[in-house]
Amino acid sequence: MKLAVFDFDSTLMDGETIDILAYHFGLGDEVKKITDEAMSGRLDFFESLIQRVALLKGMDYKKVVDICANLPLMNGSYEVVSELKKLNYKVVCFSGGFRVGTSPAKEKLGLDADFSNILHEKDGVLTGLVGGDMMFGYSKGDMIRRLQGLLKIGKEDTLVCGDGANDLSMFAEADKRVAFCAKEVLKKEANIIIDTKDLTKILEYIKV
Repeated sequence: MKLAVFDFDSTLMDGETIDILAYHFGLGDEVKKITDEAMSGRLDFFESLIQRVALLKGMDYKKVVDICANLPLMNGSYEVVSELKKLNYKVVCFSGGFRVGTSPAKEKLGLDADFSNILHEKDGVLTGLVGGDMMFGYSKGDMIRRLQGLLKIGKEDTLVCGDGANDLSMFAEADKRVAFCAKEVLKKEANIIIDTKDLTKILEYIKV
């Protein structure tokens, strides 16, 4: 058995969930600026997440659910998950984004698990608060080590794929490190670099 861990936003999904939600709430440009700073590694991920989610306070939760059920999946996402599973990979998603987005994608793509954060809602609207598995810059590395221990899979049988600075911690735990249409900060730590929006390109680097 092997392990493949994909980031969600701008990797399995073509876009950033929080930016998409913010545009629907009329705060797209403001939130996107913070996202760009965080993904480039210039801003602490936890601080950026708290700032951005706070700006969504008051957004209708049903609208959030509807938007996140129909997020655009990345070109090649279905094919790469299917092919990796044939090669005996457990395929999971880690996201500094939200369960409301990753869970529908998990069902569509047939992922083995998704780990992400929860947008807090009360009385049908977002409160501006967030909590969950992926709150910090180190969260993905921490979670991948726990999964490797549980599944008894080593670094040599682990593939990771991401695009931003909050993926760095999981890159340290895998021998196959894919920077997918990524920021420079992540490309420096990758040994597979893909600059076209097609996840099936990963398969060219995988030996059976």
